[in-house]
Amino acid sequence: MDENQYSGMTVNERLVEAELLAAFDVASRARDRDAMLDILSQVGVKDTAGSADAILANPPRYRY
Repeated sequence: MDENQYSGMTVNERLVEAELLAAFDVASRARDRDAMLDILSQVGVKDTAGSADAILANPPRYRY
C-alpha cells in the first residue's frame, strides 16, 4: 500500500488494514524492537522509534 492510503488512520487502523496487527502483537509481546520498527515503517509511521519505545517503556498501558 502507498503511504498516502494510511493518511488519517491511527497506528492500529494501519496495522489492521495492512494485515500486520497479529505480527505487531507478537513482536511487541516478545519485546522485539527491531521487528516492531520494521512493521511500523511498513505502515508509514514516521516516528517508528517513538512509537515502539513508548510501548516497550509501559507495555500494560498498551495491553502488552
